[in-house]
Amino acid sequence: MPLNLVNLDARTRSFMLQEIGRDITADILHKNKNLIPQAVEAYPLWLKKAVEEYDDSWLMQQLVGKFNATHEYTTKKGKTVVAPVSPKSAEMFAEGEFNRFYCRGLCLRAIEENVQGLVIYRAKIVETPRSESEAKIGTTVSPALLLDDLRTNIGRDTELGVPGGPLSGLSVKLP
Repeated sequence: MPLNLVNLDARTRSFMLQEIGRDITADILHKNKNLIPQAVEAYPLWLKKAVEEYDDSWLMQQLVGKFNATHEYTTKKGKTVVAPVSPKSAEMFAEGEFNRFYCRGLCLRAIEENVQGLVIYRAKIVETPRSESEAKIGTTVSPALLLDDLRTNIGRDTELGVPGGPLSGLSVKLP
């Protein structure tokens, strides 16, 4: 089920596409390291098409089956571990990146429309909401600060906690 992105309209989508283009031009578009090579190549096109015509669910459908079965990482103690890639990888990546570009696009829109604060809300029902996420709902965030945070923290958690991490369901909307 797609995220309920309240202000996902043609205007916001155009700003989202601007932000995607910005990242592609700067060669900083986040590509999940567990994607197979063909998916890494196709991902920017899928992302743009999802923003132009569809939503995060469509993007997820493109990504299903496009992740390596395992990934390798090093523990804090220096041990190398091979672990299975989460079966939710396509959902987490598609939802997370689509939402991040939605937030960035909405920030640009809010700045242009002189909106002083975006309202944090839950765009997706989650089984076990985190207390930190619940505390943010209904609060406002500066579009300029959020935009800077999202642009600075590509592919990792933001300082402001919006969106709220994998599958948190948090997003922003115009007041």
